[in-house]
Amino acid sequence: MKKRDEIPVSDTWNLADILPSETAWEDLFRETEQAIAGYKKYEGHLADSGEMLFSCLKFDEEVSLKIETLFVYGKQKSDEDTGNARYQEFAAKARALSYQAASLSAFLVPEILTIPENTLREYQENIPELKRYKRTLEIIMKKKEHTLSAAEEALLAKSLEATSGASDIFNMFNNADAKFPEILDENQEPVKITHGNYIALMEKQDRSVRKSAFEALYSVYRQFGNTLASTFFSNVKKAAFYASARNYSSSRAHSLSENEIPEEVYDNLIKAVREGISYLHEYVSIRKEALGVDELHMYDLYVPMVSLEEKKISFDEAKTMVLEGLKPLGEEYLALLKEGFDNRWIDVYENEGKRSGAYSWGVYGIHPYVLLNFNGTLDSVFTLAHEMGHALHSWFSDKNQSYVDAGYKIFVAEVASTCNEALLIRHLLDTTKDKSERAYLVNHFMDSFRGTLYRQAMFAEFEAETHRLVKEGQILTADLLGQTYHKLNEFYFGPDMVVDPEIDYEWSRIPHFYTPFYVYQYATGFSAAVAISSKILSGDQEVIEGYFKFLSGGNSMTPIDLLKLCGVDMSTAEPVKDALLVFAGLLKEMRGLI
Repeated sequence: MKKRDEIPVSDTWNLADILPSETAWEDLFRETEQAIAGYKKYEGHLADSGEMLFSCLKFDEEVSLKIETLFVYGKQKSDEDTGNARYQEFAAKARALSYQAASLSAFLVPEILTIPENTLREYQENIPELKRYKRTLEIIMKKKEHTLSAAEEALLAKSLEATSGASDIFNMFNNADAKFPEILDENQEPVKITHGNYIALMEKQDRSVRKSAFEALYSVYRQFGNTLASTFFSNVKKAAFYASARNYSSSRAHSLSENEIPEEVYDNLIKAVREGISYLHEYVSIRKEALGVDELHMYDLYVPMVSLEEKKISFDEAKTMVLEGLKPLGEEYLALLKEGFDNRWIDVYENEGKRSGAYSWGVYGIHPYVLLNFNGTLDSVFTLAHEMGHALHSWFSDKNQSYVDAGYKIFVAEVASTCNEALLIRHLLDTTKDKSERAYLVNHFMDSFRGTLYRQAMFAEFEAETHRLVKEGQILTADLLGQTYHKLNEFYFGPDMVVDPEIDYEWSRIPHFYTPFYVYQYATGFSAAVAISSKILSGDQEVIEGYFKFLSGGNSMTPIDLLKLCGVDMSTAEPVKDALLVFAGLLKEMRGLI
C-alpha cells in the first residue's frame, strides 16, 4: 500500500483550485469566524422591510459559501489520508464553525414565518432582488408547522455538534482504525484486505479466496459488534430526537421531508420490489447453476457467472471506455468529461489511510471533484462513469442556477450517475461480438439490478425496521440487528441461497446508514435512470432535451417535478416495475447464454 506522498501528482486531484494553500484556508477561516457575528444585526428585524430581509438572505448566502469552501477543502484533504491529524483538525474546525453559524442564524426561519404571507408576497414584488430567494422562501413556508421558536431553533442548532459523535466515531473506526487480516490469494501469496480491494477479492474465480476474504473481513466487524451496534443505535436515537423535536410522526417522515419526498414513494419502492422478488430468486438460481456449486453462499455473489480471462483495465483505457459509452449525451457533455479527465478533477488510486469508496463533491462556482479508489476492474470503470455523472450534474446545476438553488436534492442525485452506468453497459453490449463477453456484460448489468435496486431496497427495509423498533422503545443490540438483517437476507435471496452467519454483521459496515433514509434513493434513482437511458438511446429528442433541463435544474423545482422533465413520474411505482421488467429480460437472455 503506497503512502500518500508516493502517489504521482498527476493521479491526484488539485485542491488548489478551491484554495491555493493551507495558509489561505486559515485566513478564510479567521475571516469567516469573525463574519458570522454579523447575523446579530438582523435578529429581530427581518419583518422590518423587504430590504432588510433581502440583506439578511444575501449575508446568509455569503457566509454559507465561505463555510462550504472551508469544509469541502478540509474534508477532502482529510479524505486523502484519514490518519493525518492536521487535516482532521481542518475538517473538525470547519464543521464546528458551521454549527456556530447555524446557531447564530437559527432565528432566520422562525422570523420569516412570522411575516404574513401577503406581506412576503409584497416584498417579493417590490424588491426585484428577492426573486433570487423565491424557491428558498417557498421551501421555508412548507416547513411552517415543523419550525420552532427562534430560541428553540437556536438550541437545536447548538446541539448538532454534540450529537454528531456516532457518525464521526464510525467513520474513524471504518477508515482509520479498522485493520483487516491477510489472506492467501489464488497464487498462495499473502494479501492484506482493505476496503479498496475487498470487492476485487470477492470477484476472484478461486472460491477459497472469496471465502477467506469474506470471513476475514467480517471477523473484524463481529469483533467490534457491540461497539458498532451502540454507535448505530446512538445515530438512530439522534434521528428520532430531531424528528420528535420538530413534530414529525417519525424519523423517516422527517428525513424524506428534507427532500420534499412523500412517504408513499418509499412505500411504493419496497412494495414493488417485494412483488418482484421472484426475479431475484430466479437470479440466485441462475447464479448457482452457472457457478456449478451445490450450495450458493453470500461470498459467491460478486464473482462473474461467466469466466473471462482476467485483465486489468488501465485508467487511460477506462476513460476511453467512458467517453465512448456516453456519446449519446452529445459533444458538450463529452467535452466536459475530457476537461475533468485532463485537469486533475479526480483523485484516482488508493493510498494508505485514504477514505474508502468513491464520491463526487465540490464547492459552488468551482469545478467538481471525484474521489476514486481505482483498481483496474470493470466495476471500477463503471464507478468512474457513475461519479462523473454526479460531477457533471453539479457542473450543469452550478452553471445554470444561483448558489441558493444549485444544490440538487439527494433524491435526484443518483439519477445522472446511474444513467451514465446504464448508457455505458448498453454501449458495451451493443459493441461486443463475443458470446462469452456478452454473457459477462449481461451478468454485470444483472448485478447492477441485484446490487442497486434490490440490495438498496433491502437496506431501506432494514432502516425502516430499526428506526421503528427504536420508536417503540427497543434497544438495538448487535444480536437484534443481526437477526433483523439475517431475516431480510433470507427473504430477498430466497431458498437457493445459504445466508451465512457472517452476513449478519453487514449492517455494521454501511457508511450511508449514518445518513438516515438515504439508501432508498439509490434504488429509486436506478429505476429512473434505467427509464431515462432507454429513452435517450431510442433517440427521444424531447427526453434528451428534458434530461439536460433536469441536469441544469438544481433545486429550482421539487425532485419529483424535475424528473417529470425526463418523462419519469416517481410518485408512482411504475418506474420501479418497469425497471424490474428489464431485469426479467436480462434473466431470460442469461438463461440462453450459459
